[in-house]
Amino acid sequence: MSNSIDQRLAQLGITLPVPAVAVANYVPYVVVGDLVFVSGQLPMENGKPVVLGHLGAEVSVEDGVRAARLCALNLLAQAKAACDGDLDRVKRLVRLTAFVASTPNFTDQPKVVNGASDLMVDVLGDAGRHARVAVGAPSLPLNVAVEIEAVFQIG
Repeated sequence: MSNSIDQRLAQLGITLPVPAVAVANYVPYVVVGDLVFVSGQLPMENGKPVVLGHLGAEVSVEDGVRAARLCALNLLAQAKAACDGDLDRVKRLVRLTAFVASTPNFTDQPKVVNGASDLMVDVLGDAGRHARVAVGAPSLPLNVAVEIEAVFQIG
């Protein structure tokens, strides 16, 4: 391990997944100046969507937190690809925008998205503190419970 973020991932027992390829007419990330815009990432494990359904119905808050954490791992994998494999180029996570498939009466979207926010701070330290949006959605692709996009500043 040649850099501190890779070392922190190893200390946390985290292996980043292979970055997902785009499944429609978009790209996984776009670099503009010193910003990386990462397309919405789903809770994927071993290339398959997991944590399916709606919060407030068949998905618990705990499972939603797990889904958000998986999304964050996929966001970091895309950021690493955008940085040519060197996550130490990430100066900070600027913003997360999270969508939580939920019933109309479910209002704990922020608790769910903390799964991603907490992981980012664990991995990136203070550079992982970010602005955020956490909103409910009536449905998400592949029936996943959570989808999250991100903006990173890189050097």
